[in-house]
This record gives sequence, structure tokens and C-alpha cells, in this order.
Amino acid sequence: MRKVVSAVLFLLVLTGCEDVVQVDAPTEPPRLIVDALIKIDENEAFQTARIRVALTSSFFGTTPVTDLEQITITNVDMESTFENPNTIILLETEPGVYEMGKNTTFFSEGELILQINHSNRRFFARTRFVPTVSIDNLEQGTGTLFEGDETEVIITFTDNGDRDDFYVFDLDFDEYLVTEDEFYQGRQFQFSYFYDNNLKPGQEVGISILGADEGFYNYMNQLVQQGGDLMGPFATPAATVRGNIFDVTELDNMEVFDNVDTPDNFALGYFAVVQENTAQIVIE
Repeated sequence: MRKVVSAVLFLLVLTGCEDVVQVDAPTEPPRLIVDALIKIDENEAFQTARIRVALTSSFFGTTPVTDLEQITITNVDMESTFENPNTIILLETEPGVYEMGKNTTFFSEGELILQINHSNRRFFARTRFVPTVSIDNLEQGTGTLFEGDETEVIITFTDNGDRDDFYVFDLDFDEYLVTEDEFYQGRQFQFSYFYDNNLKPGQEVGISILGADEGFYNYMNQLVQQGGDLMGPFATPAATVRGNIFDVTELDNMEVFDNVDTPDNFALGYFAVVQENTAQIVIE
């Protein structure tokens, strides 16, 4: 790639060309982006749901925030009373950010429905809380990979043998890794992760293990496989990765929400409510 760029620049210098080069970038109508990953700390009695929304833009442009007409989360298995309703309405706390608090059991027990109204369109997603395990140990290793100056962190955790588990690791710096317990069911598992972003001695790194169902695991796995620049799991990906947030505007059957007849109508992003356990390590 560098050789191609150099050759093009050389030809431009020789010819003295001053024409503007037009680049045909991929375009499509703006699509709603929803960061609806809600991380639950079960040691706390109260949780705050925080959801960020934005719109896709041009290939070279920034990702603009957007306003919603309404966004709610409903626990359909919870008995609703005047004092304790089973629906929360999230309020905008800053541009593109919507928040509301509720007791932990609201998020951890029962099926949760996310509904969004945006630009006269209705979006819908459903999920259930997914637990996880704790991180047993973090330690700094001495191994390296390709460049020789990477920082190795060794992560140890013990799988729950009573269920099939999927895991998403938030490794700080918008770096993620996914794994499933197919080959270490009920056993302690250890792996190394190598940071190549010049970590400094004394720098603290926070590593979180998130619960995941199979759908969220597959979604994150696709994003991780795309690689490329660090952008987080809910920025506009290099290729469109479909999550679980559907456009249901034209649907008239309230029992069907997967819009299989209109497969191109969906938002980017994912609605997941998961347990998070975090540990820190100080780089030596």
C-alpha cells in the first residue's frame, strides 16, 4: 500500500496536476446506532441504565449524536404497581445519552424489552440478564509476540460447571476478547493477552469479565474478527454487523418482533444486560 501511494505522489509531482481527485466512498442512508450494553454490579442494590445513541454518517465524517422521541425499558415478567412500575423511561442527560435508575432486581430477574422511538420509526429489542464469574487473578508476564515490546497480562478465571457460559472480556483501551467454555467446562482457565500500546510502569489497567448469551457472544465475535482501528463495540464498524435491535414500524402483529419480512430495517448496536466483574493490575 505504501508503494502504491508513493508511486501516485511521484506521478503527480512530475505532471504538475492540480485536479481534485474524487473518491467514491460507500454511502447509505443514516442508520441509528444504539449502545445499549447495561453492566450490572450485583453487589449494588440500585443500577443506572445508560444508553448512547448516534447516527451513521459519511465514510470520512464524524458520528453525530441524535435525539430520540422516547426510549423505555420494560420488565414484562414483573408485576407493575403505581409505586413500582415495570417500565422505566430514560431521560436525556447529555446529547445522545439517556439514563434512568431502578433497583437491581428489575434488571436481573425477568425478560427485558427495549423500545425506541426515533424519527417516526419504532425500534425493539429483548434480552435477559446474563451472569458471569469472577476473575481469579491478574498477573504480568514476560512473554512477547511480534515486535518484542508488548506487555503480557495473564488472566485466570474459573468457569461455572452448572451451565454453558459465554464470556466477553473488556480489556481496557477499547480492546475486547470473547471465549466460550466448550473446552474448559467447570474448570479453571488461564490465558495471556498482549498489549502493544506502550503501557508504562505504574499504569493501572482495568479488565472486566462480562456475561454473554450466545447471541451477544456471536455479535462481539464478529466485531473482534473485523480488527482494524480501536473503536469500541458500538461505533460504526467497518462492515455492517447486525445486532438484535429491529425496526418494527411496519409490523402489525405485536407478537412478532424479528421483522423477518423487512431484513434491512435494523439499528446498529446491541441490547444486552449482563453482570460485570472487574479487576485491576498495575503495570511494573
